[in-house]
Amino acid sequence: MTDMSDASPARPELPDHLSVDPRSPHHVAAVFEHDIGIRFNGKERFDVEEYCVSEGWIKVPAGKTLDRKGRPLTIKLKGAVEAFYKD
Repeated sequence: MTDMSDASPARPELPDHLSVDPRSPHHVAAVFEHDIGIRFNGKERFDVEEYCVSEGWIKVPAGKTLDRKGRPLTIKLKGAVEAFYKD
C-alpha cells in the first residue's frame, strides 16, 4: 500500500487542454509518463489526439488521411470530456 500512496503525489494534475503532439504549446510531457484515459460522452476513447475539458471537445484522426506534413488529419467532436489517470 505504501507504493500506491507514494505514486499518487508524483502524478501531475491533468491539464484542462492537452495535446499528444510534442510541438504543441498544450503538450505536457510529465503527464505522458503515466497512463491516462479520456472518456467522451461516457465512453472511453483510445484515439484522442487533443482534448479540452472546459470547452467540451476532442480531436481524433479522420480515418487514415494525412495532412501535407504527414500528420493525421483530425476532426473535432463536441461533447462531455473527462480525463483521468488509469491505475
